[in-house]
Amino acid sequence: MESFIAPRRILMGAGPTEIPNRVLSATARPTLGHLDPAFVALMEEVKALLRYAFRTTNDVTFPLSAPGSAGMEVCFVNLVEPGDRVIVCRNGVFGERMRENVVRLGGEAIVVDHEWGEPVSVERLAEALRANPGVKAVAFVHAETSTGAQSDAAEICALAEAHGALTIVDTVTSLGGTPVCVDEWGADAVYSGTQKCLACPPGLAPVTFSPRAIAAVKARKAPAQSWFLDLNLVLGYWDGGDGGRSYHHTAPVNAIYGLHEALVMLKEEGLEQSWTRHRDNHEILKAGLGTMGLDFLVDADHRLPQMNVIKVPDGIDEAAVRRDLMAEHAIDIGAGLGPLAGRVWRIGLMGQAVRLENIMRLLSGLETALIRQGRDLKRGNAICAARHVAASFARAGAPTGERAIAACAA
Repeated sequence: MESFIAPRRILMGAGPTEIPNRVLSATARPTLGHLDPAFVALMEEVKALLRYAFRTTNDVTFPLSAPGSAGMEVCFVNLVEPGDRVIVCRNGVFGERMRENVVRLGGEAIVVDHEWGEPVSVERLAEALRANPGVKAVAFVHAETSTGAQSDAAEICALAEAHGALTIVDTVTSLGGTPVCVDEWGADAVYSGTQKCLACPPGLAPVTFSPRAIAAVKARKAPAQSWFLDLNLVLGYWDGGDGGRSYHHTAPVNAIYGLHEALVMLKEEGLEQSWTRHRDNHEILKAGLGTMGLDFLVDADHRLPQMNVIKVPDGIDEAAVRRDLMAEHAIDIGAGLGPLAGRVWRIGLMGQAVRLENIMRLLSGLETALIRQGRDLKRGNAICAARHVAASFARAGAPTGERAIAACAA
C-alpha cells in the first residue's frame, strides 16, 4: 500500500465540483480542538457567512456535520412526528427522497406528482392544500439535481404559509448558483450541501431554520427519532459564542476551515456576481450545444444554469460518450438517474468548474465523441458559437446565442 495520489479531473457532473486551491489549503491548516476558543470564534463567522449565502437573519443557521442528505433528514426528523400529514412535491429523485423521509418517520405523505423535468406546479399544490386542510408542512426541491428544473420557491412558500403549513426546502444545487432568498421567500427549514456551487469539499450540510420552525421543534410531543440529528441537542454545541457550548460531537474541524474559506470567497465575489457568472456560462454552453442539435430536458423558463440536463440523441451510446470524455479529456459529466437513466447527460457548471476553458474543452470533446458515433457535425462549430456568446458579455453588439449558432453554421 502507498499514499493515494488522486488523478486530475475536470468535474462537470452533478457534484462534487472542483475545489479552489484557497479552500484546499485552508483544510490543511493545523487542527484545533472543537471547543477551542479560536475555533468557537470561527464557528460564529461561519454562521454569519451562511446567513449571507442564504439571505437570512435566522439565528439557527449552521453547517451540519454530515452531507446534504443528512441536511434533508435533519429537517424532516425534527419537524415531522408520527401522524403528521406532509405534502411532498415530487418532480425528480430528491422529491422522492423527501417522501421516504415522511413515511419512515410515521407521517402521511401526500404526494403532488409532476413529470420529470417540470417545475413544481403552484396550481396543483394549491389544489392539494385545499383538499387537505391542516397539513403540517409542504416539502419541495428548489433545484432538482436529477432533472435541472428550478421551481418558484417564493410562490410555493407563500402559498404554504397562507394555509398555515411550514415549508421544507432543498437548495442543495441552488445555494450560491441561483438566487436563494430564505427570508424573502418566508421559507422555514432549508438545507443545502457544500460540494456544488459553494465549491467546497463534500461532507457538510448548511441548514437554516426560521423562528416558526424552531417553535415547532420545541413543541414536539416526543423527542426526535434521531439522537445525532436532534436540533435540541445539536444547538447546544452550535449556539452562542461565549464559550458556553456543550459537547455534542467532534466537529469536522478541518472541513469547517474549508467551508469558511469558500464562504469568504463567495462574499468577496458577491452573491449577485456569482449568480451572474453561473448564468452567463450557461448561455455560453447552450450556444455550443445548439450547434450539435442537442436539446435541454427543461424549458428555458425553469432551467437551472448550473445543472444542464441534455437529451441524448437517438442512436447515441450515452455511456460511451461519457467514457470518451473521461479517457481523452479527463472530464467527468453525470448520467441520468431513475427513469432518465441512459436518456440524458447532466452537465454541471458549478463553483470553480464555471470557467470558459472547461466549457470549451467539454464542447470539443463532446463534438468529437458524437462525430465518432456517426453524427454529421462540422468540427469546431461548437467552440465558435460559444466564443461568440462569451464575447457578447464583454463587447456590446456581439451575437446572441441563436445568432452565434447561425453564424458558425454558415
